Amino acid sequence: MKIAITGATGFVGSRLVERLLDEGHDVKVFTRSVTKAKKIFTGSKFKPVEYVAYTPLQSGDWQLEISGCDGVVNLAGESISERWSDERKNRILDSRKLGTQKLVEAIANAEQKPSVLVSGSAIGYYGTSETAEFFETSTPAENDFLSQVCQAWEAEANKAKSAGVRVAIIRTGIVLGDGGAIAKMIMPFKLYAGGPIGSGQQWFSWIHIDDLVSLFLKALLDSSMHGVYNGTAPEPVRMKDLCQTLGEVMDRPSWLPVPDFAIEALLGDGAVVVLKGQKVLPERTQAAGFSFDYSAPKEALADVVKRIG
Repeated sequence: MKIAITGATGFVGSRLVERLLDEGHDVKVFTRSVTKAKKIFTGSKFKPVEYVAYTPLQSGDWQLEISGCDGVVNLAGESISERWSDERKNRILDSRKLGTQKLVEAIANAEQKPSVLVSGSAIGYYGTSETAEFFETSTPAENDFLSQVCQAWEAEANKAKSAGVRVAIIRTGIVLGDGGAIAKMIMPFKLYAGGPIGSGQQWFSWIHIDDLVSLFLKALLDSSMHGVYNGTAPEPVRMKDLCQTLGEVMDRPSWLPVPDFAIEALLGDGAVVVLKGQKVLPERTQAAGFSFDYSAPKEALADVVKRIG
């Protein structure tokens, strides 16, 4: 297949590009900086990559490049791991809502339309809770900024269905890999200062980076997949249990509590997904026949620690 992808230079996107190329697909990277993208995708295995300079919030000639692609993956979005000023919140929302709107506009107007759009979203859709369980059919949170962002993001992606395009949406949990939030959370443990983060009672709904990439790939290739799928492993854990497991894997103590302000300093207002959390289960994901390589947190964390070094 020829796959167009936005957000390709990010933590998840770059791994997805690698996997697509490894499996013989052609990749067309839509990026605001071709120079930056070329620095990331170097080496012989990245030679098939095509680059398209695009303005994600504006219509333009870049939209013509969607025609002839078999599938589109939409991962673009402003980072949430900073302080949320009003201006920053607008950028977080616009990068997903308007960015997806312009991408769907390109799909609808394409002479040769792709057959599928796989769009990112997040478990922030459900809001936070220490007691509730959330499934793909659960209702969104009210008066919650991240939930509002996810709802707007998904609504724009679903408009591609009017053009006869299959739409699959992946609501991603906290990704375990050699980047993202978990890489920052590991630092206190390296310094022998790790322990329960925040209250320790909050749920941590996670997914290993390899499994997330596999889920996006399956959503691209499996024509029976449509609608929403939770990109979370089947064994969410309480934060205190996750930290204890991380300490065991790293052979470090895990008794020293990490205060909220320390995580907020690392993750900004985006720390809410770590400090409050939610228990999200991949009901539709597993019903679709997806098999997790990392279903238990200990094996996933061991692999991540090995990768980070």
